[in-house]
Amino acid sequence: MVRPFQLDFSSLNRQLDAMVDVTFQDIQSQFLYLPRGPGFVEYGDFQSAYEVLKRHSQAFVRFDEESVWEALKEDALVLVVLRTILGFSPPEWADLARSERNSDITQGAIRTLDTKVRKHRNFFSSPKAGAQVTNVRIKSLISIAVELIAKGAPPISKDTLHRLAKVDTSSGLTSVQNAANLHIPYAVLLYERYLGRPFASHRDSASEQVGDVMESAIEEQLSKRMITFRKTRRAERIEGFEQAPDFFVPTEFAASVIIEAKITGDDGTARDKVSRILRLASMRDDRTRAGKPSFEVVACIDGRGFGIRRQDMKDMLLATHGKVFTLSTLHQLVENTGLKNFLPKVVE
Repeated sequence: MVRPFQLDFSSLNRQLDAMVDVTFQDIQSQFLYLPRGPGFVEYGDFQSAYEVLKRHSQAFVRFDEESVWEALKEDALVLVVLRTILGFSPPEWADLARSERNSDITQGAIRTLDTKVRKHRNFFSSPKAGAQVTNVRIKSLISIAVELIAKGAPPISKDTLHRLAKVDTSSGLTSVQNAANLHIPYAVLLYERYLGRPFASHRDSASEQVGDVMESAIEEQLSKRMITFRKTRRAERIEGFEQAPDFFVPTEFAASVIIEAKITGDDGTARDKVSRILRLASMRDDRTRAGKPSFEVVACIDGRGFGIRRQDMKDMLLATHGKVFTLSTLHQLVENTGLKNFLPKVVE
């Protein structure tokens, strides 16, 4: 099958619609796969932490700040279990602690904490610098959590939903106790999962790693072919560029090839990346017209977000002169772009 990066510009123009179809076929539905990441919690570990909380709270009969704190000291992962019972994201929990308990815990601090307890199960039992400040913050989180779970969902108007109106928290501790001691019907479990979106918390926490899949694959292609490149850091400022591209080959000081990389299932994010690629193509053309050294623009993209807007794909193919690669065609990246000019010479 002929792909757009194998055509000259005039042939690409003539076959543009067919090349859009070909590229759409190469795009993979990346939403089916997620990186596990170093902070992924296995079900067995989650269940173990849950049992620690259940034991210390006497199956949620003595569910108070003291029993929860003792459970946390035994297994720091209890913090994630407690948050799951609430059904809150880390920033939402921090917001409540600040507004209801005058805590100084920030969204950044609770995200860091949420990551640490997933990696270090003895986080609250081993002495460490700054432990006193951390413990004060944790106790404010525990305090508001215990209060909310004990109260359950309050009566509200028919056109409003309360976040605690869930099968295990709607009626306060009675609901939690029932959930702990009885088998929850599968339909209820599925409904809870539907409300929470399967893997949503892990998908959010691993979002940056999803993006890194493409960048890592590009690095592998360039490194194994011994091509000099410069990968930019997130939000790095590069003189002459409104937004720093993802890769310069060989460097930003004399760029010959510029690579933009992205995997996304969201069409809005995909459109933002297409806009960046079009701006780079405009810079390239301006430099060419002015007789200045210019560069080749290459797009390495994947994910269903790029397979939604047909016109965006047309624009991207034309802007890059067909140099659009997906994970399934990335092995052809070097030979079909200016990157081949940076391959080390083979000694006969």
